[in-house]
Amino acid sequence: MAVVELTQENFEQIVIDNDMVIVDFWAPWCAPCKAFAPTFEATAEKHPEIVFGKVNTDVEQELGASFQIRSIPTLIIFRQQIGIFSQAGSLPASALEEVIQQALALDMDQVREEIASQQGQTH
Repeated sequence: MAVVELTQENFEQIVIDNDMVIVDFWAPWCAPCKAFAPTFEATAEKHPEIVFGKVNTDVEQELGASFQIRSIPTLIIFRQQIGIFSQAGSLPASALEEVIQQALALDMDQVREEIASQQGQTH
């Protein structure tokens, strides 16, 4: 699957409709973003079962603000609508692949239990 452009209009639905979504927050003027783009796109080609999306933070400022994006590029990985990974800065292909394998290996029932227990402690 090609990399999908994510916008305020389609972001939520894409995250809801797919088991795993990897989002690259970027901007056209950002040199590290441009350098990371080929790695992101090549990794997307290797994983057709995962949705890879890009958010242009210049155009989609509300999305960037809602995820408190302070520097770009920033990657966020969602599994079953839960943000499970967030990191600013570009990753080399091998590190991106490692993060993807770790994300795929997560027991999402356990993740939900941990979130529920943390929310229970804060009330």
